[in-house]
Amino acid sequence: MLYTIIKALHIIFMVSYFAGIFYLVRIFVYYKDTDGFPEEKKKILREQYIFMAGRLWNIITVPAGIIMAVCGLVMIFLNTGLMKTPWFHLKLTFLVGLAFYHYWCWKKVLELKKLGGATLGTANIKLRQANEIATFILFLVVFTVILKNGVIEYWWQLITGFFVLVFLIMMTVKLVNKNRKSNN
Repeated sequence: MLYTIIKALHIIFMVSYFAGIFYLVRIFVYYKDTDGFPEEKKKILREQYIFMAGRLWNIITVPAGIIMAVCGLVMIFLNTGLMKTPWFHLKLTFLVGLAFYHYWCWKKVLELKKLGGATLGTANIKLRQANEIATFILFLVVFTVILKNGVIEYWWQLITGFFVLVFLIMMTVKLVNKNRKSNN
């Protein structure tokens, strides 16, 4: 019963963590979108985005990430057999990717604070594409956990499907960005 409760908490805080990460990178995009705004409007919005990013990071994303990780470690401790399964090693590999993405987000939060309202150097399209990385990691982790050994057995179909998904999402981002530019 304890394992099931910890697993439920792990899932709940995973959802909270990803909600925070998804919205955080969206705030970076909104911040960058203000580049062409009049100075007074730009200043007001950028101050608000810096404030929102800091609060989101410190109050939702990081605490949820810590609780998610602690619950995950407790589940490994309670079920050491997980460490003997290939699918779990694959999940851990994807989580290393998530750790790098988390680090990148943290550096962007610090960069926004340091800019103090100045222009963010990262291109808008790059921020929009970076916004999708967490989605890809979430897909990889969820499919791995749900399919378990099926991920290993059907790896080439899953990789093909994943690359098609990545391509479609990236093309959608480019199309939306192109339409956004033509409307401005």
